[in-house]
Amino acid sequence: MSVRVFVPRDSSALAVGAEAVALAIAAEAAKRGEGITLVRNGSRGLLWLEPLVEVETAAGRIGYGPVAATDVAGLFDAGFLRGGAHGLCIGKVDDHPYLVKQERLCFARVGVTDPLSFDEYRQNGGWRGLENAIAMKPSEAVAGVIDSGLRGRGGAAFPAGIKWKTVLETAADRKYVVCNADEGDSGTFSDRMTMEGDPFVLIEGMTIAGIVTGATQGYIYLRSEYPHAERALLAAIDTAYDRGMLGPDVAGSGRAFDLEVRRGAGAYICGEETSLLESLEGKRGMVRFKPPVPAVSGLFGKPTVVNNVITFASIPIIFDRGFAFYKDFGMGRSRGTLPIQLTGNIRHGGLVEKAFGVTLRELLYDYGGGSASGRSIRTVQIGGPLGAYVPESQFDLPLDYEAFAAVGAMVGHGGIVVFDDTVDMAKMARYAMEFCALESCGKCTPCRIGSTRGVETIDKIIAGRDRGTDVALLESLCDTMLNGSLCALGGMTPFPVLSALKYFPEDFGLDRDRLARAA
Repeated sequence: MSVRVFVPRDSSALAVGAEAVALAIAAEAAKRGEGITLVRNGSRGLLWLEPLVEVETAAGRIGYGPVAATDVAGLFDAGFLRGGAHGLCIGKVDDHPYLVKQERLCFARVGVTDPLSFDEYRQNGGWRGLENAIAMKPSEAVAGVIDSGLRGRGGAAFPAGIKWKTVLETAADRKYVVCNADEGDSGTFSDRMTMEGDPFVLIEGMTIAGIVTGATQGYIYLRSEYPHAERALLAAIDTAYDRGMLGPDVAGSGRAFDLEVRRGAGAYICGEETSLLESLEGKRGMVRFKPPVPAVSGLFGKPTVVNNVITFASIPIIFDRGFAFYKDFGMGRSRGTLPIQLTGNIRHGGLVEKAFGVTLRELLYDYGGGSASGRSIRTVQIGGPLGAYVPESQFDLPLDYEAFAAVGAMVGHGGIVVFDDTVDMAKMARYAMEFCALESCGKCTPCRIGSTRGVETIDKIIAGRDRGTDVALLESLCDTMLNGSLCALGGMTPFPVLSALKYFPEDFGLDRDRLARAA
């Protein structure tokens, strides 16, 4: 009888030798006459254990990790195909403390199923959401998305259903659905994990958006640094066409929806939705003036739904389990779950999907296990390179869009980068300004010039020439960028700068008490 052995094909696992491990397992099984079926799954998100090898047994899936190719013979000697004891054994994977308290909705299948198996996807709840959406009136479907409380998971947290409603109600001869898969923020990888580990969920979510809003063409704008995701998406899209879930007659509904992948060229600014649309049209990625918003005049001037991967990946379960089911997770106006990415100086880095309301302290210590260095965690940056720095005094803050906004921070894409007490926050503030200067599209003066002047001003503060004057100048500059920039690149660069200055003035050579009195 063939035993199913799972070895991840996720980029994180491949980066630490998963391909060599898979080849070694196949060779060792053949050598010993053991019948196995090697399944290349996604990653469960326990990244410190990658490559994590799982074996399907009568007692459940038993995990071993991190496994190197040189460990494989010893695993066979220990009887790992039957869940045998070994130093790398972590027991039943589903019972691991890192996983057991999560609420996995978007990531329910990631790491569990074969990402490219259409039948496994269906057996594990796939396509039911699409079938339900097809049976609904478009207006009812859009109202349900609004009622579910789903907000865009890309950064701005704009209600997804409002975008869909606008596209639905805007008359046009053609409409589009565009997925922003240009995941460029530091400390983020949930989009990549989804596309590599469960590509059909993105296809289903985008197809639902098309069916509901009347759009007939979809595009996945994928960052060029994700070749494994591109291969998975292309293979899954081909399968979806072959099985009738894409094309002129989606699931026998008589309605059409086509889907293609378009590769970006590595510009951070193309993570901004209007720059992305410019790039899709074959132009230089530069920010558009608003209004009109893309939902009214987007790709090629037509009404366009633009959401990111996790937003679309949330849609199938909303239509499968019901709008009220999804809304039951979370707190306040932050409904549902968010895949949170723990990175930086953290012992147990990885993917944690939790309902909104979990605190930073729980994430950093209950899941992350504290810093990798063993030193105290001084601060975390959330929301990418332009997110604010949150000090230890605010680690009991619940993960909630409004709670974060109240302290000048943002949830963004859910990436958390951890720093211990050796970090130099003046250098981190300088980096934010430098990053903006390098990545600016150049269309607006506050971003293009302000970021360059910002680097110079921070250098002067660090040098200690006239700190009082230079701090006032930096704050004025940040105010101009915040209120005068065309898009979030220039508008958010002040967040990390001002938060570093506010919470860690000593790193700039400033007196904390004097700065507080001046404020």
